[in-house]
Amino acid sequence: MIGDRLKILREQNGYSITELAALANVSKSYLSYIERNLNKNPSIHFLMKVAKPLDISIEYLLTGIDQIEDQTEINGERILDKEWEILIEKAIKDGIDKDDFKEYINYIKFKIWEKNKR
Repeated sequence: MIGDRLKILREQNGYSITELAALANVSKSYLSYIERNLNKNPSIHFLMKVAKPLDISIEYLLTGIDQIEDQTEINGERILDKEWEILIEKAIKDGIDKDDFKEYINYIKFKIWEKNKR
C-alpha cells in the first residue's frame, strides 16, 4: 500500500513526519493519515510533493516498483543471472539490507587479503 511504502521510505531517510511534511510542503496530519492507510488514494499532486525529498518516483510510491529497478537487462545485456536474482530476493526476505551486504563484501575482501598476505 502507498501509506506503508511512504512510511518505510520516510524512516529509511531518517525523517520524522514533521520533517518530511515540511520538506514536501504538505500537512503533517494529512501525511500521517496517508501513512496509516486511512486514505488509500492520495492525489498525484501530493505524491509528487513527497516523492521529491525522498528521491523516488511516483511510480515507486504507487506500485513499489521503479522502472529502472525492475529491469533485468540493459541494451540487451543481462544485469544479473537468475540465480543472483533469487539469492538477492531471498536475502531481502530474510531481512538482510544493503548495509549488511556491504559489510559482508568488506569481510570477504578482508579474508581474501588476509589469505594472500600469508
